[in-house]
Amino acid sequence: MKIELHEIPVRDVVAGYVDSAENGVVGYGGKPNIRPAFQREFIYKDKQRDEVIHTITKQFPLNVMYWVKGDRGSFELLDGQQRTISICQYVNGDFSIDHLAFHNLTDTEQAQILDYKLMIYICEGTDKEKLDWFKIINIAGEQLTAQELRNAIYTGEWLTEAKKYFSKSQCPAYQIAGDYLNGSAIRQNYLETALKWIAARNGLEIEDYMSQHQHDTNCNDLWLYFQSVIIWVKATFPTFRKKLMSGLDWGIYYNKYGTTAHDPKAYEKRIVELLDDEDVSNQKGIYEYLLDGNEKHLSIRAFSPKMARTAYERQKGICPKCGKHFAIEEMQADHITPWSKGGKTVPENCQMLCADCNRRKSNI
Repeated sequence: MKIELHEIPVRDVVAGYVDSAENGVVGYGGKPNIRPAFQREFIYKDKQRDEVIHTITKQFPLNVMYWVKGDRGSFELLDGQQRTISICQYVNGDFSIDHLAFHNLTDTEQAQILDYKLMIYICEGTDKEKLDWFKIINIAGEQLTAQELRNAIYTGEWLTEAKKYFSKSQCPAYQIAGDYLNGSAIRQNYLETALKWIAARNGLEIEDYMSQHQHDTNCNDLWLYFQSVIIWVKATFPTFRKKLMSGLDWGIYYNKYGTTAHDPKAYEKRIVELLDDEDVSNQKGIYEYLLDGNEKHLSIRAFSPKMARTAYERQKGICPKCGKHFAIEEMQADHITPWSKGGKTVPENCQMLCADCNRRKSNI
């Protein structure tokens, strides 16, 4: 990766500064995207923002920044977005410090700020090199999310289009599925979730999918797929329960079971039964259990050590399956009548099996 250090005065960086909110922020004569549409929103607190200006007015060194060189002389900020926006906002008169805005300063004080040289590394390299470097330089400070890191690398028209659907406040993804998703659209959680689901459908990692589609002119494949997932969820489980359904991997379930026949009424009846079953420790696992029948999703309540000891003493250490004697540490508590057949996690339904017999029983 090629990295060159440049000293660029503040007056050049703030030249042409325009903040278009969620559509991005530009400066430096419009050549760098200070905050591209795919980046996160400005998140510095007032104290952090003010300290950037104090550092400059005192002529103290400010941490280095990193720009990525793009096509036709353009740049994108790889690191330093928060500091750069703080500087641009102050010079633009968006805030004051100690009751002094930039326009309240003397000509000498203004020139001192405008002439301050920012230490900026301009980088060129492959997508992987830039992504690896971006991860390294964001170890400290205001952490970027994993998807924000990816967005800084796989730029292009496809990503810009995807951002319209998944990365703005009140975006279409929020409108149709906000209750089913965790995190924030602005911090790229919605986009990351959709990409994770569609990439898994094709046996890919998110980076693989983004790399394949980086130069597409639209994101129709991703948006149509996401809508299909949400339509399927709402049709299959029409009664919405936020505490249980929010944040589940619905796209992964859709990939596996989307073409299978389902009975929403039967599912709803069973959901009510499972919610009332005190042995079900993980209620959020109910939906995946209904789809694949695997009890592990429910985390069925285990027998307590006291129940296990009582059963062991009752059996005198004899495994009822193989008839051999074992120490209690060599045995495992098991349901006599399986939970799936109505057995409860109560002392009278507890038996102690040796590890081999319990394993064989579990495999039946």
